[in-house]
Amino acid sequence: MIRIGVVTGLIAEADCLRRNQGLEQADIDLRFACSGGRPENAASAATFLVGEGCLGLVSFGLAGGLTPDLKPGDLITASGVVDPCGQVYTADDQWRQRAVAAAGSLPIAVVQVAGEDTVLATPADKFALQARTGAAAVDMESHAVARAADTAGIPFLVLRAIADPASHGIPSVALSGLGGDGRTHPLAVAARLAARPWQLPALIRLALESRAGFAALGRVAGVGPPLFRLT
Repeated sequence: MIRIGVVTGLIAEADCLRRNQGLEQADIDLRFACSGGRPENAASAATFLVGEGCLGLVSFGLAGGLTPDLKPGDLITASGVVDPCGQVYTADDQWRQRAVAAAGSLPIAVVQVAGEDTVLATPADKFALQARTGAAAVDMESHAVARAADTAGIPFLVLRAIADPASHGIPSVALSGLGGDGRTHPLAVAARLAARPWQLPALIRLALESRAGFAALGRVAGVGPPLFRLT
């Protein structure tokens, strides 16, 4: 059985893959670890999965767009990941090509991904990151996954779906609903929103964009075992 480690920021992202029973039938043992949107947790999670004997690591979940051509629901995979210090980690080319081919009619854009330790809350933040790195998308787990894989000498793969595009920021009230365990807490968001009602339109927009991202994750997860074949 091939053991593959999957790092996500949210439990809901991991659930997209857990619902696919075909992985078990194909003798692929997916091990999950969730960071709760905290890069330091993502680093610990990736290292833990390597210690569990995983032969490859996957960064899976939602991402933010940095270029105008990427829209909510677009699927991406990384040619490389650039960390906050400017270090670039090259993704495994053969694994990526197999995953894209396995997706068939599902288009997956091959782009450079930036890993960040803080949330990019405004379009200006996104523009600055894109100008500095040349990346087309950003998330808070991929650089930790890439680093851990590089240290261990094993391949990594990034599979992400765009939620918030380059032209949209993330309202601060949304951040209050993410727990360190990767679960969302709507009541916490509602309480913060009561003090900042002007953020409601942006929050609704983010919810719709995230829904499009999750729908795309569900579609690519439905491809099943071929996504995770290392050879």
